[in-house]
Amino acid sequence: MKSVVSISSSVRAVCQYSPNYFMTSSRGLIRHSNSSGRILKSDVSCKTRMAQPCVKSTLGCFHNTREMGAVAQQLSNLPFAEEKDYELRVHLEKDLLPKTAGQPSIDTQLGTSASPTKLGHLKVVPLSVKSLFEVEVLPELLTRLKEAPSNEKTEGLATLLGVCVEFGVDYQSSIVSRLKEEWRTHLSKTDIGVIHLCHLGEVAYNLEGKRSEIVEQVLDYVSISIDEAEALTQKETARVYSFLALLEDPHRCQDLMSRLHRHTEKLIHRLQAINISDIFHSLVALQQRQAIALIVKLSRRASRVFRLFRDEELIKVLGALMHFGQHDKDFITAMEKHLPGKIVDADPELTSVVMEFCLQMRCRSEPIFEAVAESFICNSEKYTTTQIARQIIAMGRLNYLPQCSSQMFKKLESVLSSRFSQFQPRALIEVLHSCIHLERFPLNFVSKVFSPYFLQRLQAQGEPLDKHALGQLTQLNLSISLECTYYRGPRLPYHLHVKKFSSVDHSFESPVESYLYNQVKGPLNKLLEGKTYYSTRVFTQPGYTIDVEICLDEEGFVLPLSQWDNTHRRIALCLDAQDRFCSNTHHLLGKEATKRRHLCRMGYEVVQIPYFEFEKLRTQEQRVQYLHKKIFPTFFRFYR
Repeated sequence: MKSVVSISSSVRAVCQYSPNYFMTSSRGLIRHSNSSGRILKSDVSCKTRMAQPCVKSTLGCFHNTREMGAVAQQLSNLPFAEEKDYELRVHLEKDLLPKTAGQPSIDTQLGTSASPTKLGHLKVVPLSVKSLFEVEVLPELLTRLKEAPSNEKTEGLATLLGVCVEFGVDYQSSIVSRLKEEWRTHLSKTDIGVIHLCHLGEVAYNLEGKRSEIVEQVLDYVSISIDEAEALTQKETARVYSFLALLEDPHRCQDLMSRLHRHTEKLIHRLQAINISDIFHSLVALQQRQAIALIVKLSRRASRVFRLFRDEELIKVLGALMHFGQHDKDFITAMEKHLPGKIVDADPELTSVVMEFCLQMRCRSEPIFEAVAESFICNSEKYTTTQIARQIIAMGRLNYLPQCSSQMFKKLESVLSSRFSQFQPRALIEVLHSCIHLERFPLNFVSKVFSPYFLQRLQAQGEPLDKHALGQLTQLNLSISLECTYYRGPRLPYHLHVKKFSSVDHSFESPVESYLYNQVKGPLNKLLEGKTYYSTRVFTQPGYTIDVEICLDEEGFVLPLSQWDNTHRRIALCLDAQDRFCSNTHHLLGKEATKRRHLCRMGYEVVQIPYFEFEKLRTQEQRVQYLHKKIFPTFFRFYR
C-alpha cells in the first residue's frame, strides 16, 4: 500500500457513521501527489498556511495541518517494509475502518506478539483510503457543513479543500467541483472575514494553481475590503501580504499592493512584532523595492517593538533589511540595547544573521560584538561551520578585536583543528583572510591552505578559481611574507597571485573618491607649487593602489616626477572618504587597516587624510596648513 493517511477523529467518526461527532483535532496526513501528476506548491505554503484559523463551536476545531504527518513520520522510521505494511494495516483497522460486531482484529487473529513475518500466509485485501474518503467521508462532511455558521463554514470548506490537496484528489473531480460550487454560493450570500478568505485562497492555489477561479474571487474581495470604511486590521493586513507572496505574481495585482502599502503605512503604529515580521518577509518575496517609504516606517516600528521579536521573526526582519539595504539609527540602538542579553541563549542562526547584518551595514557595534565573541567562546560547539565563518568574517572586515580576543582565537584555533575538514574551502579562506585584518596570523592553517592538496580541492568544486578567492590567497600570502618573516611553510604558487588588488566589488581596497580628491587637489598643488611633485593612483608591485605618492631624496628635498629615480623616502597619502570607515564610527574597515600596515612594511610613510577632518576646514589657507602639518610635520624643501 503506497499511501495511507491518518485523518482526524471526526473523519473516523464519519467512517463509523457516528452521529455524535463532526470534527475534532487533526492527527496527520501523508503528502500525496494529485492524479494529474501536478507538483504541488512547496510544503511551506500548504502546511503552514492552514494553521489559521481554528474554528471552535459545535463543529469542534479544524486543526493545524502542521500536525499532519506525525503518524506517517513514525511509520516511515520503521526499519523493514513488511513491518511498515503490518503497522499500516493495524492502524487502518483500529483507527479508520468501521468495526463489525464480533469481528476479531489482526492482533486478535495473530496474537498480541504477532510480528510482520507471521503475516506471510494471510491475504491482505488492498484498501484505497483515498476512495473511502472521496466516496463516503467527504460528501458526509460537506452535507453537515451546510448547517454551520458562516465563518465556520468558510473555514470548513477551506479545510476540506486542503484535505483534497493532501489526498491528491483530482481538482477536476466531481467532489472538488461540488466543493467549489458550494464555495461560490456561500461567498455570494455571506460577508466573510479577510483571514478566512485568504486561507481559502491559499488552499485553492495549492489545488489549482495561480489561475484558479477561487483565487481570482478572493483577490477581488480582498481588494474591496481594503477600500472599505472599516479597513483591515493589522492581523488581516499581514495575512493578505502572505497570500500575495504565495502567488508570487506582483505584476498581476500591482494596484492592489499599492493600496495595501498605503493602508499599512496608516496603521504602522498598531503593528505587532509578528505582523512586522510577516510583512517584511512577504515584501521580500514580492520584490517590493519601490516601497521604500513603507520599509523605512516598518524599520522604525521594528525598533520600538524590538524586544518582543522571537528569534525566527527577527531573522526575517534582518534578512529583509539586508535585502532592501535599509536601516536606521533607532534600529541599531534597539539592537545594541536588547541583543547582548539574549545572544548567549539565542538561536545560532540569529547570531550569525545579526553579524551578517552588521557587516552589510558596516555597523561596528561594541556591545553586540562583545556578546557574540563571548557566546562563541562558550557555545562554539552549537554553531555550524558556516555560522562560525559568518561571525569571524564580520569581526575581521569591520576591524573589531574583542576584549576577550585571546580566548576567542584560542577557541577558533581549537574549532579549526577539530573541524577543519568540515569547513568548505572557500569559507575557510574567508575565515583565515579575516584573521589577518585583526593582526592574527593562523600559520598552522595557512600551511594547509597553501598545500597542493587544498588548492586542488578548491579547484575541484566545479568552477575555476575566481579573482576574489585568488585575491584573498594572494593577500594572505603577502601578509605572511611582510608580517611573519619567520614562517618557513608552503607559499602560494606565483602563477596564482593576482597582479592588482583593485576590483569591481572593492573587496581589498576602496578607490579614491573623486569628490574628496578634488577638494584636496587645489590645496595640495598650492603646497607643493604645482602638479609635478606628486603622482596619483600609483600601482605598487604587490598590487595595492596609492591615492597620492610623494617622493623625497636623502636630504629631504621633494622630488619632481622627473627625478624619482633618486628617491630615498616615499610618502603614501591616503584620502579616506566615508566608504573606507565603519558607518557608525571613525574606525577604518579591516581591508583599509591591512593595506596601511602592508604599505608601512613595504617602506612607505603612510599619511591619512580622513574626510571628517578635512571637511571641517572652510578656507584654502586652512586646508594648506592642515596638509603641511600632516605631510611635513617638521619642514620640507623643494628640489630645484
